[in-house]
Amino acid sequence: MKAIVYRQYGGPEQLETADVAEPTVGPDVVLLQARAASVNPVDWKLREGYLDGLIEAWFPVIPGWDVAGVVEQPGIAVPEFAPGDEVIGYVRQDIVRNGTYAQKVAAPVRTLARKPRNLDWTQAASLPLAGLTAYQALVHALRVTGSDTVLVHAAAGGVGSFAVQVAHSLGARVIGTASEPNHDYVRSLGAEPVTYGPGLAERVGGIAPVTAALDLVGGDAVSQSRELGVPARRIASVADPAVNRIGGSYVFVRPDPSDLAALVDLVEAGKVTVEVAETFPLERAADAQRRSAEGHTRGKIALSID
Repeated sequence: MKAIVYRQYGGPEQLETADVAEPTVGPDVVLLQARAASVNPVDWKLREGYLDGLIEAWFPVIPGWDVAGVVEQPGIAVPEFAPGDEVIGYVRQDIVRNGTYAQKVAAPVRTLARKPRNLDWTQAASLPLAGLTAYQALVHALRVTGSDTVLVHAAAGGVGSFAVQVAHSLGARVIGTASEPNHDYVRSLGAEPVTYGPGLAERVGGIAPVTAALDLVGGDAVSQSRELGVPARRIASVADPAVNRIGGSYVFVRPDPSDLAALVDLVEAGKVTVEVAETFPLERAADAQRRSAEGHTRGKIALSID
């Protein structure tokens, strides 16, 4: 089968299209015919070697953790899915080796849920990692309810766009930071937009008292949230592990089929939409990762797989 691989850490030029053996179908594994994958910042950070001390890489590596595809063969211990089922997955495993930038993907059953009926393949592949990050931060870490006003830092990005919608679906009032060209987009998702940068606390404070904050960008976001009077225990960050030291929550998304199924329900109910900013063919994965690394994408970047 065709897959994108890198054989050592380095820049996007390390990515190449290769013929590789089809993955093994273990007892708790589902073999998928992949239709699309999505590109996340963690993909190129792993390729650069930035997370080498956190997750072990076995070269050559097929990158990618998001996938949407069709079940070809379920493992012998998998009654949940049958050939022909359409599924999505956040296929993170204990090592970095057999990822989702490939024509076929062996996905542990614990990473999968059925594909939303109202999404195309690239939209569906763009949901798992970013959507789960937002959902787990808001539902599990911050325990957001309808009585909250939530500040989402970087509300127009891949995770931020989901966070706004999930918080809104929970009944919360949402304020989202974004550049001015993205204000209409953030507003369309259900948030009141504010421009990030100096004076943010004054601008946000002029809208409403904030009771919970989600940092998706790092930098001064946590300290700005504290300046707004948000209790430390109601601050979560996916970008700054130091938030734990003040009593907040650092969120590193984990595969969870129940959470993924809950996201699918929100999508099918029309409460969460998926914005795909750009789609590349699989063989242009290097260009897709370059675009992701620029850091200015509204929504998600996807790969289409023949």
